[in-house]
Amino acid sequence: MSGFVSFVSSGPGDPELLTLKAVDRLKHADAVLFDDLSAGPILSHARAGADLVGVGKRAGRVSPKQDHVSRLLVDYAATGARVVRLKSGDAGLFGRLEEEIMALRAAGMGYEIVPGVTSACAAAAAAGIPLTRRLTARRVQFVTGHDVTGQLPDNIDLDALADPHATTVVYMGRRTFPALAGALVARGLLRETPALLAEGVTTEAQRLTLGTVGGLAEALAEATSPAPALILYGPLAEEAADA
Repeated sequence: MSGFVSFVSSGPGDPELLTLKAVDRLKHADAVLFDDLSAGPILSHARAGADLVGVGKRAGRVSPKQDHVSRLLVDYAATGARVVRLKSGDAGLFGRLEEEIMALRAAGMGYEIVPGVTSACAAAAAAGIPLTRRLTARRVQFVTGHDVTGQLPDNIDLDALADPHATTVVYMGRRTFPALAGALVARGLLRETPALLAEGVTTEAQRLTLGTVGGLAEALAEATSPAPALILYGPLAEEAADA
């Protein structure tokens, strides 16, 4: 008997931002394999008696290896279980979804993807700004701040990321943003470009810090906080509401 895996997007942390489909899958799951950022109140929607297994990955911390997480998914599904793989934000954005899908396909297991609110949209909403604007911000681009080694990727398109007319969101860029900012300024992006640092979006720990690309780069070069964060920069960041 073969089980089924639902890749459920938990959003940025506020349980009220879960979709109805996400809640339904949690209520009927036999097992929930969850990321660190999906823990807490969101897990209260899980069915009583379901196995709750933490498999989250956090920078600088001991974390389960990806092949171990993929193996767990296959093993649970092989028992005929209804499995929820609970991923923070939207499962399809920087969440290693592809590796886990490939493992299920190789084992002949069925799956579905339940989309959700990504942190970029939640951060913009928390700051009271849109991500796009006619004429001056007609393009949005999401980029990861680090590669599998934890360093700034060496093959990113710096010219595109230095576009002053785009809204750019850097995921997982707390440690590498100083280096990225230096490279962008060298490509012509002004140090005075408005920027927003969003931490703990939609949670009790939410903090929004307004500044500039140059100013945030200097501040982050000396920061040691392990809290999850993303950086948004571009013309619209100037209108963000500090909180």
